[in-house]
Amino acid sequence: MKQKKIAIVTGAYGKIGKAISEAIANSNKYKVILIGRNEPRLVKAVSEVKQTTGTNDVDYEVVDLSLKGSITGLSEKWKTPVHVMVNNAATTPRSRLETADGVEMQFATNVLGYFWMMKFMSSFMESVEGARIINVASYWAGGLDMDDIEFKNRYYNNDIAYRQSKQANRMLSKAFADLFCSKGISVASCHPGDVNSVLSNNLGYGGHESPFEGAITPSWLAISDRVPDINGKYFERLQEVKCKFSQDSTNVKRLYDLCNNY
Repeated sequence: MKQKKIAIVTGAYGKIGKAISEAIANSNKYKVILIGRNEPRLVKAVSEVKQTTGTNDVDYEVVDLSLKGSITGLSEKWKTPVHVMVNNAATTPRSRLETADGVEMQFATNVLGYFWMMKFMSSFMESVEGARIINVASYWAGGLDMDDIEFKNRYYNNDIAYRQSKQANRMLSKAFADLFCSKGISVASCHPGDVNSVLSNNLGYGGHESPFEGAITPSWLAISDRVPDINGKYFERLQEVKCKFSQDSTNVKRLYDLCNNY
């Protein structure tokens, strides 16, 4: 029997993350590794994905995506090639919180988590033909302030923090797409869909789409044989959309350098 490819999904017990995991597992071509910091929720999600998809090729790794040391710890023990990585983990606390490392929580999780996963796990993708990294961003993006990215001087508002984090996801996708181009790794970002979730509720929104609908674009980008050239591009509803943020090469580099200093 042909060995299955490996797909990693972060934030995998949230509504969209679990739906993405199910979509990839349903293809019957991938072993899906769910990643998050809460082990009981991961165990539950793995069981649910197995039950929904009828496959046993689902496992988990406990990683706190807000902590650099937790991600480097994953990379140090990882052994197998990675064919697909979907960075989806996000948080939207209503008050300003800091990680154990003293970094503002939304920036650490939503931005640096993506950055560190790409930086430290990409070595396992370099030998893989057609390797893809899909960063779940949003059309709800903008207002990035690189002079006060952690809200040390501004009043913290979780909606403003979320919007700037999603702008950053789109910009960093372009930065890593250019960086990894010679290594054969494609990097793209996307808006998943408007799903009613804990995250959207914390921002004061509902959501009219099901988790299944929210997972359609990211899972299509991750595993479809029919996607176009996705490298460095941003997608909404299965269509490429021009991203003004990622076209700003000066600030894309500035953001990359800023994140690389953490």
